[in-house]
Amino acid sequence: MSLGRALGTAATDLYHQSWRLIVLNALLAAVLVGVILASVAIRPALLLLVLLGPVAAAVMHCTVTLAQTEELRLSEVVVGLRRHWRRGLALGVLVAAAAILGAIAVPFYSRAGAWAWPLAALSVYVLLAFALFQLALWPLAVFEDVRPLRAVVRDAVFVVGRRPWGFLGLALALLLVNAIGVAAAVLPFLTLTIAYSFLVSAHFALPKNPAREV
Repeated sequence: MSLGRALGTAATDLYHQSWRLIVLNALLAAVLVGVILASVAIRPALLLLVLLGPVAAAVMHCTVTLAQTEELRLSEVVVGLRRHWRRGLALGVLVAAAAILGAIAVPFYSRAGAWAWPLAALSVYVLLAFALFQLALWPLAVFEDVRPLRAVVRDAVFVVGRRPWGFLGLALALLLVNAIGVAAAVLPFLTLTIAYSFLVSAHFALPKNPAREV
C-alpha cells in the first residue's frame, strides 16, 4: 500500500472507530505519563518504560486487527495483552536499551572534541535508522506472532530495505501528525495521534487483506 493510501485508509478507519481508538490512545498515554511522573519523583522509575512494551503491543494488536478486518472491539486490547505481552516486553527492552545507549553516546562524542563529532553524527544516524525500523517491526511482530521474533526482525529488515524512502516518508508524516497533536494543547496527542500512527504503520507495513478490497 502506498503512503498516501495508508494515511487515507487509516483516516477512514479512525473516523469509523474514533471512540475506540481514543480509549486505546488514552490508555497508552496514561501509562506513558504515569511512568514519566514516577521517574521525576524517583529517577530509577524510568526503567518502568519497558512496561510500555506490552501495552503498546496490545494497542498495536488492536490497530492491526482494524487494518486487516475493518472491525474492532475494545475487548481486543485484553486479547492483545494476553497474546503479545512477552513479545511487547522484549521489544520494549530493545527500545529502552537503544534509547539509553543513544543518550550516553551522543553527548559523550559531542563533548569529546572535534575528532569525535563524526561519531556523534553516526550515533544520531543509527538512532534515526533504528526508529525508522520500528515502524515495520512492531506491526510485523504482532501480525506474525506465531513466528520467532528473530525471524520477524529479519522480515522487518527486508520490508524496510525494499521501501526505504517510503518508510522515511512515513516517519516524517507521523512526526508531523504527532507534532501537530502536541502543539494543539497536547490533547490530540494524548487521545488520537498515537493510535493513528500505529494504524498507519499497520496499513503501510503489512500485506493488504484481500477481503478489504472487495
